[in-house]
Amino acid sequence: MKQANSEIPALHEMFREAFKIGAAVSTGIIAAQGPFIARHYNSITAENEMKPALVQPEEGEFTFEAADGIFEFAESHGIGVRGHTLLWHNQTGDWMFREAEGGTCSREQLLARLQTHINTVVGRYRGRGYAWDVVNEAIEDKTDQYLRDTRWLEIIGEDYLRQAFEMAHQADPDALLFYNDYNETDPVKSGKIYKLVRSLLDQNTPIHGIGMQGHWNIYGPSIEEIRNALKLYASLGLKIHVTELDLSVFRHDDKRTDLKAPTDEMLKLQEERYAEIFALLLEFRDSIDSVTFWGVADDYTWLDGFPVRGRKNWPFLFDEQKQPKASFARLAELAAPQS
Repeated sequence: MKQANSEIPALHEMFREAFKIGAAVSTGIIAAQGPFIARHYNSITAENEMKPALVQPEEGEFTFEAADGIFEFAESHGIGVRGHTLLWHNQTGDWMFREAEGGTCSREQLLARLQTHINTVVGRYRGRGYAWDVVNEAIEDKTDQYLRDTRWLEIIGEDYLRQAFEMAHQADPDALLFYNDYNETDPVKSGKIYKLVRSLLDQNTPIHGIGMQGHWNIYGPSIEEIRNALKLYASLGLKIHVTELDLSVFRHDDKRTDLKAPTDEMLKLQEERYAEIFALLLEFRDSIDSVTFWGVADDYTWLDGFPVRGRKNWPFLFDEQKQPKASFARLAELAAPQS
């Protein structure tokens, strides 16, 4: 397939004075789209291949082939790497929480396993990854409850969060360490995220930033909601990374499956939204130094099949043939003074 016109500016070059522009990748995507990725992105994140269950499927059995490949590609093209993710309630092997007899392990055993995992993973890439999502999605967002009810919280207690950041900092003192979450613009959840990060800072925890995932759509959240969340997080004096940006063409509760291509109205709304969002991100460039899309182009996105199984989505700046969409042109106009 023909790739994006070589006469258009490189996406990351458009924003080089403001922040890095990243993409989530896999080894398969790199193999298929390496030159395209290297042209348009100067940061990459492993979409899945560095999550706990992928790099340590069984205790002591580390599988680094995919992660090594991602780092090697990045380094051969001068691209930065954001490590994702060290601690999560999903995609973590059940063995992590069990004792040999099958019951729940002790707090001490789980902390020791976490220490081994972080030392081994972060230690392997020490000095090579510029940032890590240390803890992912620890906040409960469906009720008034503060922290998500996970095995980590159940077995270790609330200080598992502080412990994880301290372990990561010991493994690579120069890496930027982030707390990462979704629904991060919701006023109730953003308040909980602020509370969590504030409490970590009050304990002198080595946390350097907040990752706003940015799984948004062409209808919401509003620019005002995003602005308010950015102001709140920036008030902590930490870095902000947009870590998993995509703009679905469907509302979350839209279940239709009949579309074979985005409508003209969807594409126009997406163009307007991308322009508004990036104008806002540029306003906060003193706090934001990395913006990562959760994919490369519309030919593949995790939104294909989520939340509606079997449905195609088109959330990015490049279409299924990796041609720039109208959204890309709007960002080129917006970024012109920064170029």
